[in-house]
Amino acid sequence: MSRPLHRGATGIRISGNSNDLWDSQMKDKTEKEDMDRNRSSDQSYLALKFPFRVLFPDNNSPSKYVNGERGFASDPFSVGSPRSRQKLTLLLLKLSLAVIVVLALTGSFWWTISISTLSRGQILHTYRRLQEQLVSDMWDIGELSLGSSRLQELEFCSQESEIYVPCFNVSENLALGYSDGSENDRHCGQSSRQSCMVLPPVNYRIPLHWPTGRDIIWVANVKLTAQEVLSSGSLTKRMMMLDEEQISFRSASPMFDGVEDYSHQIAEMIGLRNESNFVQAGVRTILDIGCGYGSFGAHLFSKQLLTMCIANYEPSGSQVQLTLERGLPAMIGSFTSNQLPYPSLSFDMLHCARCGVDWDHKDGIFLIEADRVLKPGGYFVWTSPLTNARNKENQKRWNFVRDFAENLCWEMLSQQDETVLWKKTSKKSCYSSRKPGAGPSTCSKAHDVESPYYRPLQGCIAGTQSRRWIPIQEKTTWPSRSHLNKSELAAYGLHPADFREDAENWKTTLPNYWSVLSPIIFSDHPKRPGEEDPSPPYNMVRNVLDMNAHFGGFNSALLEAGKSVWVMNVVPTGGPNYLPLIVDRGLVGVLHDWCEPFPTYPRSYDLVHAEGLLSLQTRQQRWCTMLDLFTEIDRLLRPEGWVIMRDTAPLVESARRLTTRLKWDARVIEIESNSDDRLLICQKPFFKRQGVSS
Repeated sequence: MSRPLHRGATGIRISGNSNDLWDSQMKDKTEKEDMDRNRSSDQSYLALKFPFRVLFPDNNSPSKYVNGERGFASDPFSVGSPRSRQKLTLLLLKLSLAVIVVLALTGSFWWTISISTLSRGQILHTYRRLQEQLVSDMWDIGELSLGSSRLQELEFCSQESEIYVPCFNVSENLALGYSDGSENDRHCGQSSRQSCMVLPPVNYRIPLHWPTGRDIIWVANVKLTAQEVLSSGSLTKRMMMLDEEQISFRSASPMFDGVEDYSHQIAEMIGLRNESNFVQAGVRTILDIGCGYGSFGAHLFSKQLLTMCIANYEPSGSQVQLTLERGLPAMIGSFTSNQLPYPSLSFDMLHCARCGVDWDHKDGIFLIEADRVLKPGGYFVWTSPLTNARNKENQKRWNFVRDFAENLCWEMLSQQDETVLWKKTSKKSCYSSRKPGAGPSTCSKAHDVESPYYRPLQGCIAGTQSRRWIPIQEKTTWPSRSHLNKSELAAYGLHPADFREDAENWKTTLPNYWSVLSPIIFSDHPKRPGEEDPSPPYNMVRNVLDMNAHFGGFNSALLEAGKSVWVMNVVPTGGPNYLPLIVDRGLVGVLHDWCEPFPTYPRSYDLVHAEGLLSLQTRQQRWCTMLDLFTEIDRLLRPEGWVIMRDTAPLVESARRLTTRLKWDARVIEIESNSDDRLLICQKPFFKRQGVSS
């Protein structure tokens, strides 16, 4: 069989038997004719050997070469003996080592140059992609190692979990030693997670489309009895009309006129003509404490005002659940023991109409927290029978609140009937001009945390150290407020070019989202009997959760496109904190750790959006798993609700495989040919208690 061609160290191809060259020099000297014929070959060989002599001279070789016949020096590297072959092999190894060292040094030199010329961002981007691929692979390996039982579809939770909210377990909190009201507060741990899917109530119906759903909701969708409605003294609860299947909030009823008159009264107390002028006075966002069932916010929504409802967790008759069912912003939150998960200086107005907070308790610490989240020049509205107290005990309580508000540098603008309205100072100098010992002191820089996450309530006045201390009367009015200028962006350490790029990106991305969703909805979500033809997905989506909101660009793009939605902008605790920027744009949002359950009831949102959240969770290396995250999304999502998730291809593919355990319909869509990101579109099926999809 013919031998293959060989390539030498110098790149020269040598054919035939490799030993022929060596044998030709071992012939007897009587065969000179053969030597003459191979002269050219011998010369090539000597030329190949010359560099070895220069680089690795043999100490045993003679100092002078002996001239042989025809003028050639005799070869000192004679291969006629085994010893000489060993010497040659050793020299070849030495040369190879030298070449390797030279190549290594050269490669290191060029690697150093390439590192110095590449941007750090590109290197970090590549590293993160490799890390995410590794995590995706480890996730798949982990799932396979758990066996087939863990790869099966998740089971449904028991009926008791229909409105269950993790982290709000009063009996468990009492057993852990919480008391003095803190047992009603939020306390999360690893045991708070559920490993099952929450089913809706037996007679649950898909909520009516906006704006019809604002005024009419299905009784079966909320845990509420007629007795709870009739026994309540709340104004907003008394305005409800309850029948066997529906709860109606009739905007044309005389009782609804009470809310319009009430908001008109507040406007006049500020000095405005009516509630339509709130925006011109710098008011855009309102925190409605103990909101009843959201009628105050529902009325003001038509005036371009965004009202966030917060109320205590309630196992039945929940204010938050019913407000969300109406398509209005709400979340569980209370003035108990911890600060609210909002930045300092977040809201233009705080409203409390018989909200159940005892503002005079605990030396006024609840009023200090209210002051923290209120913007300079903002308004605090309190409606309570305590303001018109007749007995001495209630008069004492009212006097405490009034005097404490004055020491907080709040100016009482007006009092009408049971309603009192204060205005927070717009000047920091007010705090230093107070009498010594009058009221709480301002927080030091170390204690003035701008974005606390359920920290204990503080006894000092916060926000005075912030660069965001700008009176609402000096800010641009809505909707221009959402477009921050260069000086405003500097307060957040953000370059205007980055902000513009984000806005332009969402203007392009949003139409792409809808172009993907619309045909899916038309094909997979046919019109229900008796319903008008929808124009999907606009009026089919009202409550939106953005799990990784960045600058709030998704929310802003939806509003600029004219979509009748509200967005809960969530800033994960493990990522960059742009929540102050979001609230200063006139939007609402909270800090949240996605390894913990979100403080809301099941079936709160029509659409859940997450861009880059999986990558963020991967980089943080949190103790929770991707399954924990998706189980929580399933709890938050309404039946037939949608999930839009954008992330790297490996993580999206892992997420897609996981959705099969949740029984979701999922599709992965390639975004652009030059992008390694993918889009995951999911829909949650409508499962009934029997486990049959409708």
